[in-house]
Amino acid sequence: MTAVSGQRSVAAEPALAEPAADEDLQTLFGQSMAVFASLTGPAHLLETANPAFLAIVGEERVRNGVALAELMPELAGQGLIELLNQVYRTGESRTGRDVHVMLGTGPHGREASFDFTYEPRRDADGDVTGILVIGVETTQVKNAQRLMAGHRALLEQIARQAPLAEVLDGMARWIENLAPQEVLVSVLLADPDGGHLRHGAAPSLPDFYNQAIDGIATGEGVGSCGTAAHRRAPVVVTDIATDPFWNDFRDLAERAGVAACWSTPILARDGSLLGTFAMYHRTPRVPRDNDLALTRVFTGTAALAIERHHIEQAKAAAEARAKAAHEELTKAVRAEQKLRAEAEQRATAAADLTARMRAAAAAQAATPHPEHCQLGGAQGCTAPAEIKIADSWGDAAWGCPAHVEEAIINVRSVFIASEELGGLAAYLNR
Repeated sequence: MTAVSGQRSVAAEPALAEPAADEDLQTLFGQSMAVFASLTGPAHLLETANPAFLAIVGEERVRNGVALAELMPELAGQGLIELLNQVYRTGESRTGRDVHVMLGTGPHGREASFDFTYEPRRDADGDVTGILVIGVETTQVKNAQRLMAGHRALLEQIARQAPLAEVLDGMARWIENLAPQEVLVSVLLADPDGGHLRHGAAPSLPDFYNQAIDGIATGEGVGSCGTAAHRRAPVVVTDIATDPFWNDFRDLAERAGVAACWSTPILARDGSLLGTFAMYHRTPRVPRDNDLALTRVFTGTAALAIERHHIEQAKAAAEARAKAAHEELTKAVRAEQKLRAEAEQRATAAADLTARMRAAAAAQAATPHPEHCQLGGAQGCTAPAEIKIADSWGDAAWGCPAHVEEAIINVRSVFIASEELGGLAAYLNR
């Protein structure tokens, strides 16, 4: 559905279905039209014309017997009338390839390309009486060639996982170059909750404008893009100066020099909001079928790029979580190994201290209160023997404060005993 707005924005009838992809391609790649017109006299009065010519001029404007310059005033200054004058004056045929012509004026104007042939018409005496104009419109052929090249390049970027900003910026620039009339393309990206839109790409819009709309909320009446995101449907504002959707942004748009904005939501395959694709124009404009078809084609391409980006982001996040979990597991294993090694070291130390205590207890009968610490091991300890310790088995020894503390920490059932008594008896009778 498309919401078209001039004075106000309204939704199209729900019964109207979106055109199929092949219809969009047919619109963009449609067959070239052959036009024919017979002009008479030096003023180039329209005598006869085929339906294709009438369609280009606009059937409501066509009147036989009226000068071509009057029927199509937009041709003034484009060189076509001057060329017709030259053919009529010289009687020589002229041809032109890929001639660019502006058809129509204002919001309904469009630029087209033609291959033209101008043939003089002569009377029985050989005098020029008019001109036959035969032309083939090549606009769609030219656009199709450029579109295919640009679309292929974008798909290649997506396939090689180019950064999303690079893909969207390239897409915007390509469309701006492809469009027959000046257009400024903007892509906004939806937050995960779909409540706000963030800057994605807008290479031709002023920086102050992009910064101002970065983070706008999605909602009814929030410009073209906020409304399109909220409705999940295209919104076409043909005249920003009068549209109520732009009440809060009208001054900003005027500063940026934009007068029309057509916005289309970019949707994922599951229908969730990915962002918006917008085409801005310097003057009020009504979209044509090929404009809307071009929008749909590249909106689909943008959806592909954004979804691919989200998949890569999710994959990277999952890999980061897996890596973090692996690192935590590694830390836990290393911590467990460290604790086990420390436990083994404590067990070894306890066994060693127990052996020292028993050796000291055996010698204690001869030396009840030794001068030096008995717990220093093979290397000995020269510190004074100040504290007596004992265990549950009746073994006792004298040690310095440092070795006594080590024994209490590492040997089970070790306690400080009285100086007179030793072992468990001293502990029980304290």
